[in-house]
Amino acid sequence: MNEYVFCKVKMLYVILKLCLICCLFVLFFSLLSGIKLSDLKTRNYYLLLGGNLGDRSYYFSSAISLIRERIGVITATSSLYETEPWGFNHKNWFLNQVLKISSSLLPAEVLKIIHSIEEELGRKRTITRYRSRNIDIDILFVDEEIYYSANLVIPHPRLHRRNFALLPLLEIAPTLRHPLLNMSVEELKEKCKDTMEVNLYKPAITGKKN
Repeated sequence: MNEYVFCKVKMLYVILKLCLICCLFVLFFSLLSGIKLSDLKTRNYYLLLGGNLGDRSYYFSSAISLIRERIGVITATSSLYETEPWGFNHKNWFLNQVLKISSSLLPAEVLKIIHSIEEELGRKRTITRYRSRNIDIDILFVDEEIYYSANLVIPHPRLHRRNFALLPLLEIAPTLRHPLLNMSVEELKEKCKDTMEVNLYKPAITGKKN
């Protein structure tokens, strides 16, 4: 083996050794900090936006910008739907939309960010579940994972009963399966008995006619 080849082999050995050391360091740091390797993966979050107070379009566009900035890459968006208030009466109907976001954050981290976005946009949280609000952001699915904590349950425990969640979700993820009910979103929609009205949103056209 000539000197040139020997130097190349030695350099390759050094590079491989450095890569191995880096991998071992990452593994050691993960174990030391209590982070599972599975927690480092990228997940697909399906978020439902809703609101019926104030300038709904403004709140939606602001929420979407903050989600993109703080949570991850938005890879799909449904159409906007105008929906009858669910569980109470109000003259203002809701806008609803589902976003698909690719993120490496954990569900608990995403929930914390969602709450901060809602508060930043003026949401006042109360113990009353069904009431008007300017913006509401719910986690419907995280891929096909199951997640339980004191503050968060995934999949959302009531999504299969609500057309205002299922219709926009059906647009962007018809084959996504509910891991507990073992049905696709398409099948959930077919079996849903919700009779509340949900329509594609058609914003009013303003301006002078020529």
